[in-house]
Amino acid sequence: MADLRLEREFAVAPEALFAWVSDGAKLLQWWGPEGLHVPADQHDLDFTRLGPWFSVMVNGEGQRYKVSGQVTHVKPPQSVGFTWGWHDDDDRRGAESHVMFIVEPCAKGARLILDHRELGDDEMSLRHEEGWTSSLRKLAAELA
Repeated sequence: MADLRLEREFAVAPEALFAWVSDGAKLLQWWGPEGLHVPADQHDLDFTRLGPWFSVMVNGEGQRYKVSGQVTHVKPPQSVGFTWGWHDDDDRRGAESHVMFIVEPCAKGARLILDHRELGDDEMSLRHEEGWTSSLRKLAAELA
């Protein structure tokens, strides 16, 4: 199984960064790669509580990409964990992987560690790395 780990530092307090990776209203502002958006009625992004979540990302041509899972742990302001599974065109959920956002204090302010495990193979890991890297650029722009 391939795993992915990305780290970014931001000039904000750890509590503020944790809000950006857990609160649905803030998540919507950066969730999904550049060029994709999540319509207001096409998500249940709330990583402040345990339980199910989902989002539908839509690109400029109207193509839809649904992903869902379960929030497995919430430990403010340090970490949130959730399962992740893409849906196919018939809304069948595929293989499940696990994501954790870890927030740590650092000299700049706060460090975000994105840990995405059990991605299957190296190709799947690379595709997720591209997607998460793009999403994190959106987060960095929001926090600039």
